[in-house]
Amino acid sequence: MRQVLILLLFGINLNAKAFQIEAQQMPNIILIMADDLGFETLGVNGSESYDTPHLDQLAEEGMNFTQCYSTPLCTPSRVQLMTGKYNFRNYIGFGLLDPKEKTFGHYLKSAGYDNFVAGKWQLYGNEYQQKLAGNKEGSLPKDAGFDDYCLWQVQQLGSRYKDPLLSSPSGDKLYEGRFGPDIFVENIIDFIEKERESPFFVYFPMALTHDPFVPTPDNEAFADFDAQGRTNDPKYFGEMVSYMDKLLGKIFEGVESMGIAENTLIIFIGDNGTDHDVVSIQNGQSIQGDKGHTTAAGTHVPMIAKWKGKIKAGTVNDNLIDFTDFVPTLLEVVGQSDDQEIFTDGISFYPQLLGKRSETRDWVFCHYAPNWGKFEDSRFVHDRSLKLYENGSIYKIDKDPMELNALELNQLNKKEKKKVKRFEMVLGELSP
Repeated sequence: MRQVLILLLFGINLNAKAFQIEAQQMPNIILIMADDLGFETLGVNGSESYDTPHLDQLAEEGMNFTQCYSTPLCTPSRVQLMTGKYNFRNYIGFGLLDPKEKTFGHYLKSAGYDNFVAGKWQLYGNEYQQKLAGNKEGSLPKDAGFDDYCLWQVQQLGSRYKDPLLSSPSGDKLYEGRFGPDIFVENIIDFIEKERESPFFVYFPMALTHDPFVPTPDNEAFADFDAQGRTNDPKYFGEMVSYMDKLLGKIFEGVESMGIAENTLIIFIGDNGTDHDVVSIQNGQSIQGDKGHTTAAGTHVPMIAKWKGKIKAGTVNDNLIDFTDFVPTLLEVVGQSDDQEIFTDGISFYPQLLGKRSETRDWVFCHYAPNWGKFEDSRFVHDRSLKLYENGSIYKIDKDPMELNALELNQLNKKEKKKVKRFEMVLGELSP
């Protein structure tokens, strides 16, 4: 009887160990999204204005995507990213995420991941945003699959930078004298340290580099800076970019020092173009940010992925990526891509990360109806060279990225006219 009991316990231990090994093999995922940071701002992409050594190194050690496109504004991009659907399917208003929608938080939680989100939330909506959307409420973090969090602007506003007002499951807290982005990263590293023995998903929608443009803690002026004042000077944008990069370096170094780099996929993106008040130098040319507008300066964003031992170092990927592609990619990463109940508009780029042949995009589509500010609604399709708006406007965006000269159909060659016909079909197929 004793031998049977020993064998039984030995079997239980083996099963538990096998489960632990299987859990450890499921890759950790860290998805980072900078706020208002266009493609032109990173050194690896030719920026001459800002210092981004840690992100440049991430690209050297991983894969740099040169053709990733968002929507022009934060909430539409976030809703599309989190749900894998174009905005005409589920966008209910600025600052709102429909609580009926499933997000990558839900999907990864169901797959056995421990989730954490830190940074900017802005998806529940304030009274004005909810009223503008027909008295609809958005989503709290738990509604979106995140039980653990450290966030700015959940149900209260406050400062995101100095003296931040932040929310966690234990409630709201004012951190006098502190810098919000520092606290986000401290909480992320603590979470990773705690959860590194089991698969985890960290989503980090950053507050940086969105305005107000203010001094960072690396600036002597930070100590006397009044967080309740009206400082918003683009001269601080450069140091905010550098501070963002510095903080991300702490996360990257933490992953390495904890010995989990070989089992951790890190993806970095921007949510839309750079603020219109910022002018940057890229490869010798001045680029004015065009956040909120549909030009390349409003939608072309940086994207870098690193997975030590999986993604070939120093790879440059010129394939088209749009924000619907992240949900199907993460589903494939965690082995859930065959779930027929999950609908997305996207195409998984997971095989591309591993250097395998796979389906790639022929075009990027955008349904842009922000319901915010003075930004105009727009629908368009483009590839690397040609762009068609639903109103019929045509641009050669490889030669005219700021879309200064609209073209007539008779100005195109035969191949380009054929492409326009295909884009017209896409606009028709993806109609509300």
